[in-house]
Order: sequence, then structure tokens, then C-alpha cells
Amino acid sequence: MSASVLYDAPGPKAVVRNRVYAVVGSLAIVALLAVGVMRLADKGHLAPEMWDIFNYTGIRQNIADGVLATLKVFGLAAVGSLVLGVVLAVGRLSDHKPVRWLATGFIELFRSIPLLITIYAIWVGFLTDYSMWALATGLSVYNGCVQAEVLRAGINSVPKGQSEAAYALGMSKTQVMLGVLMPQAVRAMLPTIISQLVVTLKDTSLGYIILYPELLNTARLIASNTLVNGQYPYVSTIVVIGVIYVAMCLLLSALATWIEKRGRRAKTGIVMAGAAEPTEAPGVLDAPDGTPGPRGDAPKE
Repeated sequence: MSASVLYDAPGPKAVVRNRVYAVVGSLAIVALLAVGVMRLADKGHLAPEMWDIFNYTGIRQNIADGVLATLKVFGLAAVGSLVLGVVLAVGRLSDHKPVRWLATGFIELFRSIPLLITIYAIWVGFLTDYSMWALATGLSVYNGCVQAEVLRAGINSVPKGQSEAAYALGMSKTQVMLGVLMPQAVRAMLPTIISQLVVTLKDTSLGYIILYPELLNTARLIASNTLVNGQYPYVSTIVVIGVIYVAMCLLLSALATWIEKRGRRAKTGIVMAGAAEPTEAPGVLDAPDGTPGPRGDAPKE
């Protein structure tokens, strides 16, 4: 059967009805977009002068600096969250109860606290003069807890026979975890790991609360300090900055797709060597007096 037992193929009337709903829904969305564009145009937000400000060298430089600051803190947070995620995942799967309880408590605590509060608390309490490190640390802590759960799920999804075979070969628990379980878990959960890294990239916009000059904070300063035709260009600035965020996220997703495809094409596994001709131990077929006997004959007494 080609159709699932839990789904009935729609009949002619249902097909027509679904098409009507699709057309009506599409027209409604287009109408809402048209109304929004018309309202923005009436208020002058779509005037050419609002978009001409991005031709100024100073504003372009500010946006470039904001992008660089965003990528810098994202790089720190990405590495920090992955390293912390590995440590917490291994700790949560540890055979030692204190280690397991400590890792579990840390994960549950910082997953429950809003990220904005974590970033602000780290900035006020420890890194007041280092907003970049405060933002990177907050992102690393929160996203590291999420990555730990992702890796733990990936490790638990590896068949038990893999670890049992590794232990049978005499490997230690550390060797089994780092050499057998973790690589397979990363490969299995790579899409989820990359998705969380995209979330980390977008969460860098929370740096505005601690005055870090990332992209969103730069956009806010540009829009609030540039007056065009008696108005502040919030709409055009939001559109441009939003496009930049989308482009960065798409590039990160494309990189993840490339890594995943490359990993699938990689040659993995153990190559079995071909069987060789059996070798003859010296002296096995020799006669007691030292003279070699005929091949296949027993030595003469």
C-alpha cells in the first residue's frame, strides 16, 4: 500500500476545498503586506532619503564594525558553548554520583534562568569593564547547557554494542567516550548542534543591555541619531540590519550543510586486509638429523 493507514487521501471535493483555502490564505497575506507597505509609504518611511543614509561612509563603517563585533563574540560563544557542552554531557553520563549531580544541577539551573538575566548578572557581578567577555560568557553558559543535552541524546542513541565491543578490546572509559561514542553522537546530532549555533548568533543581539557595540546596538544608535525629513529612519535601518542577520544565519547553515555532506562522503570504518598465504615456521618439517624432509611428509624415524 502506498498510502498510510493513518491518512486518507483527499477526494475531489477535498482537493478543491484545499486549493480554495490556499488561494484565499495567500491573497490575505498579500493584502496584509500591501496594507503595511502603504501605511509605511504614507508616513514617509519608504522615501528614497530614508535609504540614502546607507551610502554615507560613516554609517557603512559603523555597520561593518557592528558586524565584526557580532562575529567576534559569536566565535567566542560558539567555541565556549561546544567545549562546555562536551564537559557537561560527559559529566552527566559519569558513573560518579557527585559529578553527575553537579552537572545535572548546573544544566537545569542555567537552562531555567532567562539568558538576558544571566548576561546582565555576569556583567554587573564580574566583568563590568569587559562587556564582550560578559556577553560571550553568558552565551557560552546557556548554550553550553543546551548543547550538553543535545550531545547526551546523541551519545544515548549510539547502539550499546559499540561501547561493549570497545570495552572488550580493552579500551578505557575515556577512550570509549572520546574515540567511539562522541564522534558518532556529533555526526548524528550535527543538524541540531548547528541550529543551536544559529540561535547563539542571533542571541548576540542581547548585548545591547550591557552596552556592547554589536550589530543591533549599532543599528539602534544609527536610527536614533540620524534625522531625515523630520523622522528617524527606524524602518529602513531595521530592514537593512535584518537582511544582514538573515545573510549571516544562511551562511552558517550553508557551512553546516557542507560539513555534513563532507562527513557523509568521508571514508570511515576499518578496512579488512586480504588473507595472506600461511607461512611455514622454520624447522617444523625438518628431520631429526637436521636434513629437510619432503614437503607434506612426516619426518623419518
